[in-house]
Amino acid sequence: MRRVVTLLPQMLFATMLLCPAWAHAADLDGATLSPIWGVPFAGVLLSIALFPLFAPKFWHHHYGKVAAAWGLLFLVPFAAQFGLHAAAANVIHALLGEYVPFIVLLTSLYVVAGGICVRGNLHGTPRLNTGILALGTVLASLMGTTGAAMLLIRPLLRANDNRRHVAHVVVFFIFLVANAGGSLTPLGDPPLFLGFLKGVEFSWTLRNIFPETLFICVALLIIFYVIDRHYYLNREEELPPAHDPTPDSTRLRIDGKINFLLLLAVVGLVLMSGLWKPGISFDVMGTDVTLPALVRDVLLVGVTLVSLLATPRTARSGNEFNWEPMLEVAKLFAGIFLTIIPVIAMLKAGTDGAFAGVIRAVSDSNGQPIDSMYFWATGLLSSFLDNAPTYLVFFNTAGGDAATLMTRDASTLAAISAGAVFMGANTYIGNAPNLMVKAIAESRGVRMPSFFGYMAWSCGVLVPLFLVMTFLFFHV
Repeated sequence: MRRVVTLLPQMLFATMLLCPAWAHAADLDGATLSPIWGVPFAGVLLSIALFPLFAPKFWHHHYGKVAAAWGLLFLVPFAAQFGLHAAAANVIHALLGEYVPFIVLLTSLYVVAGGICVRGNLHGTPRLNTGILALGTVLASLMGTTGAAMLLIRPLLRANDNRRHVAHVVVFFIFLVANAGGSLTPLGDPPLFLGFLKGVEFSWTLRNIFPETLFICVALLIIFYVIDRHYYLNREEELPPAHDPTPDSTRLRIDGKINFLLLLAVVGLVLMSGLWKPGISFDVMGTDVTLPALVRDVLLVGVTLVSLLATPRTARSGNEFNWEPMLEVAKLFAGIFLTIIPVIAMLKAGTDGAFAGVIRAVSDSNGQPIDSMYFWATGLLSSFLDNAPTYLVFFNTAGGDAATLMTRDASTLAAISAGAVFMGANTYIGNAPNLMVKAIAESRGVRMPSFFGYMAWSCGVLVPLFLVMTFLFFHV
């Protein structure tokens, strides 16, 4: 199975070269698709939710094969019904247009941030933990949620490795650093970057979503401090000194400092790909691969290699750096990006597709946008689908013209942006850093909540705050 999945992209490219007539995309009309085409995607989600709960050992060793099986369960019937041309074109679009740029950026941030090791150890008090979460929340909009999360999760775990209750610390870290903190700039989260590419000004989100971001972040930090203080005051909270893996020390130093420069390079490359518009692109079976995107991805691979070569081994060993969290994200999201093809197509079909009810729900009888519905529709779908294409679906549903959305319909664009970014924290699969943070925490011995256990946290903490936000910031 693994060999088949590995060879699939090469086989598709070879077929394209041998058959020049296939160099055109076969547009997938979502209006003609039955909801049954969403079953493989639902299967991937349920596998991620249930296997770790009921068959953890099997899942740990075979999650890649499970994701590949669901991918083939979609691809084989799809090719049989719509033809090899349509199957190849849609897979190429998923790979080159979405998956490869997604994984290249995540890998570069994972490797570069994983090469920065903070030596020494601080005591994981409620005040310190809240401070680290606040710092990560600010950094998330400057270096991306993935970069900020990978930079701070290991020092945070070391600071708390002498405490019995750590899972809640990681859960709030996902809420804040891996999601809500990335809402102020296009660098913060992929949906906002897509909006930037569509013409939304770089500072627009900072000017228009700052009150919502301030509310959700301050509220979460206060709630976290209260919960963490409750656990911290428990007399049996701390492990005996003999069991502390990294005893507290006031001497802090940083190894792998070159990676700070490489982080700036990553940020610069992302900005370059959005600002540089030479008008040059390459058509690969109907998928436009622009020159800026190609240059960005090639140079990001170069930055990753430089980090691997230039970072002292002691820095990565100090971080207990390994590839398993990145491999888990890469394999699972490969299945997600493949099986999500028909789901996104049905959403793009608007009122003619299987999700017509969702599309109709965001407008009133006069066709005017309902901001609160845009917030919840974008957010709930972003909780389970990839939030970047979900953002684009509702961006286009609201008119698709950046100039109009930034001015006359600014409140609607704010609702779409806030829903896509904030509600990515509702599930482990809502945003890629969520799974990466979970995997790193578990590799350090933290017993993280199950898929549904995590949703219990998000429903209990986040959803009430989102309801308050709806009445405070969005028209009901």
